[in-house]
Amino acid sequence: MRGYSFYKRASRAFHQYPSLSKLLVIVTVSGGGVAAYNGAKPFSATYARPVEGECEKKKKVVVLGTGWAGVSFLKNLKNPSYDVHVVSPHNYFAFTPLLPSVTCGTVEARSIVEPVRSITRKKGIDVQFREAVCYKIDADNKKVYCRSSQDKNLGGKEEFSLDYDYLIIGMGARQTLSTPPGVEDALRIRQSVIDCFESAGLPSLSEEEKKRILHFVVVGGGPTGVEFAAELHDFVTEDLAKLYPTVKDYAKITLLEAGDHILNMFDKRITSFAEEKFQRDGINVKTGSMVVKVGDKEISTKVRGTGQVANLPYGMVVWSTGIGPRDEVVDFMKQIGQTNRRALATDEWLRVEGCDNVYALGDCATINQRKVMEDIALIFSKADKNNSGTLNIKDFQEVVDDICERYPQVELYLKKKQMKNIVELLKNSQKKSVEVDIETFKSALSEVDSQMKNLPATAQVAAQQGAYLANCFNRLEECEKYPEGPLRFRSVGRHRFRPFRYKHLEQFAPLGGEQAAAQLPGDWVSIGHSTQWLWYSVYASKLVSWRTRVLVVSDWGRRFIFGRDSSRI
Repeated sequence: MRGYSFYKRASRAFHQYPSLSKLLVIVTVSGGGVAAYNGAKPFSATYARPVEGECEKKKKVVVLGTGWAGVSFLKNLKNPSYDVHVVSPHNYFAFTPLLPSVTCGTVEARSIVEPVRSITRKKGIDVQFREAVCYKIDADNKKVYCRSSQDKNLGGKEEFSLDYDYLIIGMGARQTLSTPPGVEDALRIRQSVIDCFESAGLPSLSEEEKKRILHFVVVGGGPTGVEFAAELHDFVTEDLAKLYPTVKDYAKITLLEAGDHILNMFDKRITSFAEEKFQRDGINVKTGSMVVKVGDKEISTKVRGTGQVANLPYGMVVWSTGIGPRDEVVDFMKQIGQTNRRALATDEWLRVEGCDNVYALGDCATINQRKVMEDIALIFSKADKNNSGTLNIKDFQEVVDDICERYPQVELYLKKKQMKNIVELLKNSQKKSVEVDIETFKSALSEVDSQMKNLPATAQVAAQQGAYLANCFNRLEECEKYPEGPLRFRSVGRHRFRPFRYKHLEQFAPLGGEQAAAQLPGDWVSIGHSTQWLWYSVYASKLVSWRTRVLVVSDWGRRFIFGRDSSRI
C-alpha cells in the first residue's frame, strides 16, 4: 500500500507541476549519460582496482617498446592482477601510417603522436613507464638492463635493471641502411626538401647543379615509398611550384624498385593503375633497379638481369625498404641459440622459442608456423580412434576445426581450391566417400604447406598481435583451469588458447592528386577519388585518441584551404 500511495502522490505532483516531469527527464538522461560514460571507462566495470598491499602478489610484466604492438597490448590489457612496467626510448606513440604526410607538411608531427602516459593513465591497471633504452636481456635470470635515453648527466645513475615474470618484446626493427624511421626522420625529410629548393634558387649555381639538387630519389616501391613519392609530387606541384617559380621546372622525382612492379603485394589492378598514374604525373618509375652504392652526390643502380650500372645525380635520397633486427635483439637471439638472422622466432602463441615466459611481437618477431606434413602421422592417429589404419570420414570431421585452427595454411589452401573443408578435400582425393589410409591422407594434404607465408611487417599485424596477447593475459588464470583451445596433436589434452590468427583487413595506397587505391577483404579493389575519402575516414577512426583525431582532421582541413606550410623553423 505504501508503494501504491507513493506512486499516486508522484502522479498528482507531475500533473500539478508539469515542469517537474521535464526536470526528471533531464536528470534521468543526464544520469544515464554519466552512467554510460562511467561504464565506457576502460575496464572499470569488469575489474576492481587492487587494494593496497596486493602488489606483492602480482606477476610483473615488462613491456619493451611503445610501437603498435606494445601500445595495442597496453590498450587491451584489462586484468589488474599484473604489475606492468613499460620501457621505451620515446615517451610517445606515433601513428606511423601518416609519417609520409608529415614529411611534406600535410600533417603536423605533433598531430600524430600521443604521450604514452596519457594512454596508460586511463587504464584500470597499474602501469609504470620509463623513458629508457633496453640494451640487454638476460633470460636466464629474468632481468632486463636499461639505460636512460636522455642526454643529461645523472652521475652514473643512468642505468637500471628490471626483473620480470613475463617479458613482452615489441622493440620493432631498424632500417638496414639508414637510421630507424620515425617522427624525427619525417621532420628531417621535410626540412631537406625545403633546403633543396632554397639552394636551387641561388644565382651562382649552374643549370646542371640545379637539376641535381632538385632530383629526389625514393628507394623502395612498397606502400611507404609510393605514398611518399605521391605526397612529394603533390607538395612540389601544388605548393612549392608557386613559391619557387624560377626553379620549379628542375624538380624531378625518381622511384627505384628492385622488383618487376611497384606495390607488388597488392592486386595487379592496383599495381597497373599506380604505375600508369605515376607516368602521367611525371614520376619516373624504374623497376628492376637495385641500388649498389650511395655516394655524396650520386646513387649507383644495377639493372636486374642485364647487370647494367647507371649513376643518378641526386639532391636527396629517401630509403624506404629493408629492415633488420636491432643489435640488442641480435644479442638476445645468440643468447638463446636462435639462428634466424631477420627476427626473433616465436611459435603460433607468440612465445619466443628457446626461453620461458618471453613473448615477441611486431616487426622484431616472426612466427614459425608448424608444417602439416611434419605432424601428418599424429593428425591421422588422432582421427583414427579405432586404430584400424584407415580413416573414417565421420570420425575425422570431429577434428577438422582443430586442424584448421592449428594450421592456418590448411584454410588458405582450401579457399584457393574453392573447398569448404578438409572432408571435401579427402573425398576428392578418393573420388568417392570412403575410408582412406594414411598414404592417401598424405597425398591429399601434400600441397597444403605451400600456402605458408611470413606475415608482413605492418602496423596492422603488430596491432592484432598486441590485442591477441593482451586477451591471453586477461584470461590466463581462467584458462589454466578450463583450457578451451584446439586439440593438441603432439600430446594429450587441449591448448589453453587458440593460436594467433592474422585477419587481413583493408590495405591502402594513397597515390596523390586526391586519389588512392585500396584492397579490401573479399578480393575487392577500389581505386579513385572516393577511395581517398575512404582512406581519410578509416585513418581518422584508427587514431589512438580523440585529441589526435581532431588535430589530424584539422590539419587536413588547413591543407585544403591554405596549402602546405613551407616555412623552415
